[in-house]
Amino acid sequence: MKSLVVGLMSGTSLDGVDAALVRLEEPLHVELVAFRSDPYTPEDRARLLAAIRQGGPRELALLHAWLGERFAASTERLLRQAGVDAQDLTGIASHGQTVWHEPGRVSFQLGDPAILAERFGVPVVSDFRSRDVAAGGQGAPLVPLADALLFGHPDHGRVLLNLGGMANVTFVRRRGATDDVVAFDTGPGVAVMDAVVRALVPGATFDEDGRRAACGRPDDVVVSELLQHPFFAAPPPKSTGREVFGEACAEDLVERVRAQRPAAAADDIIATAVLLTARSVASQIERWLPHVRKAGSDVLASGGGARNATLMARLAELLPGIPVRRFDEEFFDGDAKEAVAFAFLGWRALRREPGNVPAATGARGPRVLGRVTPA
Repeated sequence: MKSLVVGLMSGTSLDGVDAALVRLEEPLHVELVAFRSDPYTPEDRARLLAAIRQGGPRELALLHAWLGERFAASTERLLRQAGVDAQDLTGIASHGQTVWHEPGRVSFQLGDPAILAERFGVPVVSDFRSRDVAAGGQGAPLVPLADALLFGHPDHGRVLLNLGGMANVTFVRRRGATDDVVAFDTGPGVAVMDAVVRALVPGATFDEDGRRAACGRPDDVVVSELLQHPFFAAPPPKSTGREVFGEACAEDLVERVRAQRPAAAADDIIATAVLLTARSVASQIERWLPHVRKAGSDVLASGGGARNATLMARLAELLPGIPVRRFDEEFFDGDAKEAVAFAFLGWRALRREPGNVPAATGARGPRVLGRVTPA
């Protein structure tokens, strides 16, 4: 039997709301029917950042409702774009917007699911991370189950690399195999890169195609210093967030480059942020996934960072002998991947099937993830 599920995602990059309409059926067939990304305005992003940094109870409560309305608006546009009626949906899976992630203690997302349930009259699955945390896990990464069951290579090993606000990897021995999946956050994705651009380039929110970084000369010394952070030495399972690799880290990077090279141009500092992400990803793959080379693996990259040509070139240089390609070269638009993954996890939750990979999160065992708000 086929099911239609909407997956909603607002990531740590704070780009906007990604909405995917997904058709699912056994045995493990997933089809992306429609996708859209509704960007946040600079004012929206400033509000989110302010709430994440210092929001009080009133601001967080209002943001919870405001995000619920934003998710509902994106869902309405998506259904209209696809020519699908809400009554044809099996459900909606809403990841929400993470405002605090403290590994092993709490992972907190906002975006009121009751608004979606009222608006569309279907069950809504939300709060995917809490159950894993309650079971002793970190609540992240949660995409590995979809990586293993849907996007692994049928014949050899594969690394699924997500370059969102944070970067994370999943190693899958072959498609469908979950017993030896290894997955973890590698550190910063585009969060530090974008924060540096916003700080140095008036009116810009990111470095399109990595053009400015391509013109800059990165500071290897500063990158080496930042890679001394304890997170990088910690073994998996592990996860992180903007609390560690966000605006404060970007400010530190800018200050360090200017202290080392007072005449450094903005492009040099932006290039340094790109190198930090590239080196952290490559070094974590080499350190914690040494079997990747033996498995004849490739790397498929998705997320906003996969559109940064300079970052992708750096990764290819730092991972010689391992093919590094974009996710959309084999599947669908890589920007839709996480929204599709959470549609898949929501579908499993409605079927009372586990959604986590304990080896990736550190949980005591498989758990059905998410709270269900009834239709």
